[in-house]
Amino acid sequence: MDLGLAGAAAVVQGGTQGMGLATAECFAEDGARVAVMARSKNVLERSVRRLRDLGAADAVGLNADVTKPEEVSAAFAEVSERWGELNILVNTVGPSSGIGGFEDLSDDDWLAAVDQGVMGMVRCVRAALPLLRAAGWARIVNVSAHSTKRQTASLVAYTAAKAMLTSVTKNLSLSLAKDEILVNTVSPGSFATEGLKAWATSVGIDADDPYAVMVGIDEHFGHPAHLPRAGLAGEIGGVIAFVASRRNSYMTGANINVDGGSDFC
Repeated sequence: MDLGLAGAAAVVQGGTQGMGLATAECFAEDGARVAVMARSKNVLERSVRRLRDLGAADAVGLNADVTKPEEVSAAFAEVSERWGELNILVNTVGPSSGIGGFEDLSDDDWLAAVDQGVMGMVRCVRAALPLLRAAGWARIVNVSAHSTKRQTASLVAYTAAKAMLTSVTKNLSLSLAKDEILVNTVSPGSFATEGLKAWATSVGIDADDPYAVMVGIDEHFGHPAHLPRAGLAGEIGGVIAFVASRRNSYMTGANINVDGGSDFC
């Protein structure tokens, strides 16, 4: 399907791996201009080459840590100078801190989870808004998590941060409706990206077998999907790309589950 993205300008926060990279690749294949934001210059360079090979009209790496406001501001200043507008902002970075049970976490752990998982998005949206308003059409997609509806004791801070992100996204869909900027949440279930693969390997599961990974999720957490395997990054990249595209012209404020089947709507 032609998503109507030829020449569109997109920034993917966390766009050098996993779901973020899969999304950026979809944009590139449709002929968009794509900027990926990450902390590692080496990974950025590799990702930019990949996006150019896939057909991106332009590709650039933005070296920024979303927990540092000055770096986020500088990244979007670079986008402004290069393109002067922005059609799409996708925020995929989630908390890498604050993993553990409630009694294991310090105040600093909680604050770090919110800083990475929520304030990173807030900083990017704030910096991007003038560019989104300057474009002929604009979309924001924030990646939350299915775990906001199905709790795991060791993910209490992570899940709280994702729930906060989901709530802010819904509010943004209201406040930006007057600008006709569509704002939506995509909530993945269990996807065989870097974090889940690392966990699978640590408990002796073949991380490259999505069926084995789902069996492990069932055995360790009791939260299997209805489908018998974990998802692959490319399977959600296409969903995010559609929600961020011109083909999505009337959906805003939605929270879209991509979870392999569950009892939640």
